[in-house]
Amino acid sequence: MRGLHLQVWLGVADLPNAMPFAVLYGLQGLARGLPLTILPLTALEIMGSAQQVSILYFAASFVGLAGSLSMPLLVHLIRRRRVVALGTALLCLAAVLLSLGNGVVFAAGLTCFLVGFIAFDISFNLYMMDHIPRQEFGRFEPVRVLFMGSGFIIGPIGGIWMAELLGRPAPFIAMAVLACTVYAVFLYLRFSDSKAIQAAKSSPPNPLRFFPHFFVQPRLRLAWLLAVGRSSWWAMFFVYGPIYCVEAGLGDTVAGLVVSAGSFAVMLCPFWAWIGRRWGIRKLLIVGYIASGLGSLLVALVAGSPWLGVSMFLIAAFATSMIDGAGNMLFLRAVHPYERAEMTSVFATFRDTSQIGPPGIFSLLLTTFALPAVFVAGGLGMLVMAWYARYVPRQY
Repeated sequence: MRGLHLQVWLGVADLPNAMPFAVLYGLQGLARGLPLTILPLTALEIMGSAQQVSILYFAASFVGLAGSLSMPLLVHLIRRRRVVALGTALLCLAAVLLSLGNGVVFAAGLTCFLVGFIAFDISFNLYMMDHIPRQEFGRFEPVRVLFMGSGFIIGPIGGIWMAELLGRPAPFIAMAVLACTVYAVFLYLRFSDSKAIQAAKSSPPNPLRFFPHFFVQPRLRLAWLLAVGRSSWWAMFFVYGPIYCVEAGLGDTVAGLVVSAGSFAVMLCPFWAWIGRRWGIRKLLIVGYIASGLGSLLVALVAGSPWLGVSMFLIAAFATSMIDGAGNMLFLRAVHPYERAEMTSVFATFRDTSQIGPPGIFSLLLTTFALPAVFVAGGLGMLVMAWYARYVPRQY
């Protein structure tokens, strides 16, 4: 009965597959959240400066992009369920490599971390689009963000505490255990593959061929661009937020608390989704991007006062949660059912782009300017996204 009450509260009681997918996304979010703060702080110890951390993330994300582009080929060759297994294996390998702490090995572990979660994301998104009616994506998307975001609330501070009590490898090992749990739950649920996506009987598709077809479609192009903006802000927050706290003298524990507190804003996603349905997704996105951009600029303005800077960071995170209320609904509504696998693989590159672009830009900025320049760039980027959000169809 409690489970039924939860589904009623979330507004998905009539969607039988909603809660199984929500559980999968929740476990995946916790697996990703546990090492979230430890990763940049360990990288800072190894590399020695925020600029070098930016270069490390920039390089690892390039390999992650190649992994993302290879996913449709893998789906074509070995089916999605084996891609999920591959993602699990990569995350277990990442846990080992990240625990060793050596520079080159750590970079390899970061790459496995990125590609492993890409495999999870693409596979689960494809299964979700098979099992949840297209017209119900708007209702399920905030639920997905809520469950996945819950792991980002518990994970960052939990990972810090685990590292302090058990040593730096502990959150990475816990990530591997949770990845295996995700795979076990996935096997238990026994989701079937769509008949449209089977093992290869002909030549595998060329991933690069999908890009022109994706980007000539205005709604898909806009959905991708806005997703890049949203994901880039969170990438900045998760990497440079902890670095800001440590360099300001607040310590690792405060860094974990800040990331967890900022992630707590995703609990508001169902509320923002409700506002979006009544007010319009277009208006919600415009206001969210503007508020997030201004909040980020204020972080740079008051960076000399650490606690005030942290407060501005949290306000900006609250504003960004408004954007998360819409989630990936723009893409889900725009994509044609017969080309989901190919277009999902291209759309998923927004995560890789947000991992590659900001560190590349920030590494250049940090050669000349101090850390607050990162927050200026992030804030201006969100204001640009607010401009593009004006092109979201009014009926959304």
